[in-house]
Amino acid sequence: MLCLPGSIVSTPGPVLVPTRLQTELVLRCHQETDCDLCVRVVVHLAVHVLPGHWEEPEDEEQFGRAADPEPEEPQNGSLQAQVVLSFQAYPTARCVLLEVQVPAALVQPGQPVGSVVFDCFEAALGAEVRIWSYTQPRYQKELNFTQQLPDCRGLEVRDSIQSCWALPWLNVSADGEDVHLVLDVSENQRFGLSLYWNQAQNPTKPWWHRNLTGPQTITLNHTDLVPCLCIQVWPLEPDSVRTSICPFVNDRRAHRNLWRAVRLQLLPPRGWRLEAPCSLPAEATLCWQIPGWGSCQPLVPPLPRENVTVNKALEFPLLKGHPNLCVQVRNWEKLQLQECLWSDSLGPLKDDMLLVETRGPQDNRSLCALEPSGCTPLLSKASTLWDDDLGALWACPMDKYIHQRWALVWLACLLFAAVLFLLLLLKKDHVKGWLRLLKEDVRLGAAARGRPALLLYSAEDAAFERLVGALASALCQLPLRVVVDLWSRRELSAQGPLAWFHAQRLQTLQEGGVVVLLFSPGAVALCHEWLQDGSSASRAHGPHDAFAASLSCVLPDFLQGRAPGRYIGAYFDSLLHPDAVPALFRAMPVLALPSQLPDFLRALQGPRAPRHRRLADKAEQVSQALQSALNSCIQPPGIQETGREMGPEAGDRT
Repeated sequence: MLCLPGSIVSTPGPVLVPTRLQTELVLRCHQETDCDLCVRVVVHLAVHVLPGHWEEPEDEEQFGRAADPEPEEPQNGSLQAQVVLSFQAYPTARCVLLEVQVPAALVQPGQPVGSVVFDCFEAALGAEVRIWSYTQPRYQKELNFTQQLPDCRGLEVRDSIQSCWALPWLNVSADGEDVHLVLDVSENQRFGLSLYWNQAQNPTKPWWHRNLTGPQTITLNHTDLVPCLCIQVWPLEPDSVRTSICPFVNDRRAHRNLWRAVRLQLLPPRGWRLEAPCSLPAEATLCWQIPGWGSCQPLVPPLPRENVTVNKALEFPLLKGHPNLCVQVRNWEKLQLQECLWSDSLGPLKDDMLLVETRGPQDNRSLCALEPSGCTPLLSKASTLWDDDLGALWACPMDKYIHQRWALVWLACLLFAAVLFLLLLLKKDHVKGWLRLLKEDVRLGAAARGRPALLLYSAEDAAFERLVGALASALCQLPLRVVVDLWSRRELSAQGPLAWFHAQRLQTLQEGGVVVLLFSPGAVALCHEWLQDGSSASRAHGPHDAFAASLSCVLPDFLQGRAPGRYIGAYFDSLLHPDAVPALFRAMPVLALPSQLPDFLRALQGPRAPRHRRLADKAEQVSQALQSALNSCIQPPGIQETGREMGPEAGDRT
């Protein structure tokens, strides 16, 4: 039959309704070793009647007529019902109609009368099944039940299911910063492998997919792990069974990575969205941030806390935005994320006072100024941010409310300044030395804020990526803010390499930073292909190869003479000959590493570069940090590895 629940109707009298669903896994066998998985469903029933609608029937015939005003053929005064079972297990769905009769002698209001067993619904291994049950016509909200069926790994009877015999087996192991997916597959067997985000509140989102030949070892970086990252594997055969596992649900690193990937996005005029790869339990509240205050003051009450659904547009109960209004996201009462969403569009934080208007039961109103110690009562006229029956929020310039108690504070400050001035006069020789030290500390403090540096490279192999990671980590020890795609894989996958690079390049140059082009044999080949074809290279690149995606933005700067002062080139002198760098890039400094490290660091830091001696010490530290990774890149081949190893960056993400 078709599943059409229809709307809820009022009960004409006592009726049978489903109260609980149970399932049991059984095998339906054609032969001893040729079985299919089947789901047996048990529907528990009870009598439902509205208060005041129950009357003891004089006889069973009268009871049958009261329970069903239009029965086709009442049989022995029994209570009859039509119970619908809806079974969905992608990609199949079934609906069945069960006709149930209960003798009148067993009918008591609100009491269970028994159960009905349906044997059974066939389902695929590893599938998620959803079962609904309701009566026809429908007297109450339908029951629903969701169950994840085991795959071949979780079945003790897998020897009886032929589709389990040729299934690839998957094991997950950790090795330091990396996670290895080891597939125990017979030699030359072809199979499919898919990594995806299993989002409970949204459709499953594919992340990476490849068709491979066994055996294989897939390497993931620990920064790619999130709790909802699942792995699906299947033999490349018609109607093959797919095995899915989600091994990182309880992994602490995965949960930390998830919160690092969470982003708050403002959706004008009053909407917002919490973006995350996985579903997560969280509460959001609005708070008020004042310049100079350490913490953001939560606005609860009068505003309520709200449960957050990730990747879903929500609305603030506000009349207008304000740069001091921020959003706090909490998980288990711990503050995980705070962003002032309006600061980008409305400017920096203002020295405004937030006024809170509360209203009593008899429309009694009071106005107070929000402060760390509480609300100071006052009255004023201001623009309204939020308004409802319980209260309102107002924002006013702070200079309208100067309290008399601040006069004592100013007097104390002036007295302290006078005493300090006298001490300075008495110890002026010591003061001169102290001022020199203070000047040096201020200069170093300004440098410590760090000049942004965007590092671009072509992903050659795992060894070269480790070398790039070592260089980026070493540069972070200097007054530099290093941006590299190795540390932004989640954002790069979500935005795409070209959009990610364009945003990072624009922000780096706007902040007075520099873009570093790290040349290697692969990077030089990409440049030659681009210059010859006039477009990006035609061969496939990894999903994280920002260098290949960036050429369409980088090369026009060199062709139009905008590169000097914005770009710096570098190469490892043991991996690339200096003449291999294309002539077009000679418009910027191209320095060899590690032999020209002092010049490279001086060019990176610009006018903030330290003196020659300190710069030489920094260069020595960076050189030592690079040595181990550089040796692994230039180590001559001589060790025969077993099996194969590849990472998700070797394929295309979907």
